[in-house]
Amino acid sequence: MNTKLWIYDTTLRDGSQAEGISLSANDKLKIARQLDAMGVPFIEGGWPGANPKDVEFFMKLQEEPLTQAEVVAFCATRRPNQVAASDPMLQGILAANTKWITIFGKSWDLHVTSSLKTSLEENLAMILDSITFLCSQGRKVIYDAEHWFDGYKHNPDYAIETLRTAISAGASWLVLCDTNGGTLPHEVTAIVEAIYQAIPELHHLDYPKLGIHTHNDGGTAVANAIAAVRAGATMVQGTINGYGERCGNSDLCSLIPNLQIKLDYDCLPENQISQLTATSRLVSEVVNFAPEDRAPFVGRSAFTHKAGIHVSAVQKNPITYEHIEPTLVGNQRHIIISEQSGMSNLLYYAGKFGLNLEKTDPRCRTILRNLKELENHGYQFEAAEASFELMMRSVIEQREPLFELRGCQVHCDIKPHSDPLMSNAFATIKLTVNNQDLLEVAEGIGPVAALDRALRQALTKFYPLIANFTLTDYKVRILDGTMGTAARIRVLVESSNGSDRWTTIGVSSNILDASYQAVVEGIEYGLLFKSVAESQDLHYLK
Repeated sequence: MNTKLWIYDTTLRDGSQAEGISLSANDKLKIARQLDAMGVPFIEGGWPGANPKDVEFFMKLQEEPLTQAEVVAFCATRRPNQVAASDPMLQGILAANTKWITIFGKSWDLHVTSSLKTSLEENLAMILDSITFLCSQGRKVIYDAEHWFDGYKHNPDYAIETLRTAISAGASWLVLCDTNGGTLPHEVTAIVEAIYQAIPELHHLDYPKLGIHTHNDGGTAVANAIAAVRAGATMVQGTINGYGERCGNSDLCSLIPNLQIKLDYDCLPENQISQLTATSRLVSEVVNFAPEDRAPFVGRSAFTHKAGIHVSAVQKNPITYEHIEPTLVGNQRHIIISEQSGMSNLLYYAGKFGLNLEKTDPRCRTILRNLKELENHGYQFEAAEASFELMMRSVIEQREPLFELRGCQVHCDIKPHSDPLMSNAFATIKLTVNNQDLLEVAEGIGPVAALDRALRQALTKFYPLIANFTLTDYKVRILDGTMGTAARIRVLVESSNGSDRWTTIGVSSNILDASYQAVVEGIEYGLLFKSVAESQDLHYLK
């Protein structure tokens, strides 16, 4: 590889400033250990002393250190007209006992006079005193030049002087921050190049190196970071999934593969970058955000193919519609089925489902015709592969009904002024299973829960595996809202057996009918899946 780049992750500090994110000390430890395992060299843990959670986080890491990453404490320069050595804030930073400390100072004269309410000279003294003191305590300092690009545009001479001051104080890194996120890539390139011209000593090995920290308010955070690297920056700061205040930070899940796979920079150990997708999803889980399916590189849709022409081409040569091999970042190719699908999609799924179908088989045309007709009526099989497999098995006569529905009634007891979350529903269902007539009644919180419970009570006697199935998600969408209460409803039901999940679909103008379809197919597919997985011989499989 070419130039070594130092990845600096600030998910635990800057990323946690995103709206809706609140991390406990244990949450931060879990993320930090995953980043450490992935080979990230710098992990910013937070601001010790700012809150009890950050204090606890740094204390726990002193007891059980990371294996290779440097944990970094973060803080501001000392306050105006004080002495760094006696500033309680800096004492709290030292107590975190980290080798590296990131300290930010003002680069924009507007912030110095309007926010800090001090003089430009005092701001330089604050930078000098703070870094000098921390270095005297045996710490290595990364200086974050806050609002650097806006400051340079407004007063370049003063902005450059803040960097010179940080250098003279002993900073090891100078990180240029696009704090407002409004700079464009061509501006980043020109300004970074101007810094090297103004301070040519930065090219020397014994001088601080430049880094970049970008925000995404203009939608260019990743592009800006790449532009800075191309202009000479060798530290890149960002967050997993781009989390951060307002529109977020530079997304390391896009930035790292672009730099390492596309531009041949050395960012992470070569065998570790394949953990990127798993890391992205773990962080999403910890912060309790749904993973972004359309995220570049790590999203579920990043290597998903839907159109028949695309699928056919990818199966012949993946580079026709994939810019990298998905496994390089730990992702995988995903081919979906829809009304836009062609024979290539169908044959792919036939192979995936273990069905013996050839292109010349007339049943393939029947399946495609059924697919397009059903999707025209509101089905969406790309979101419900289990239902699609059942439909395919119906066409090729590898599916027999589990039971015959003889009748169903659902009664919902709604009482005025009662708790809407505690309303009771009752379902009565009459079935024929193996030539036996069954009548079951069940109660649930809501009509769908009651219906699901009644079905399971009746069928578990014949299919004991159903006792292991749970309904894990239930989604409803109105397909044609202009029809009012007569509109068709699409219901998606996700089921699980504890280790695997599958989704089924139902469509009807009656929400209970649509729910019934999806619930029944979820049970049926679960039995089919388990029978295939465990080679069980269920009577309805030919």
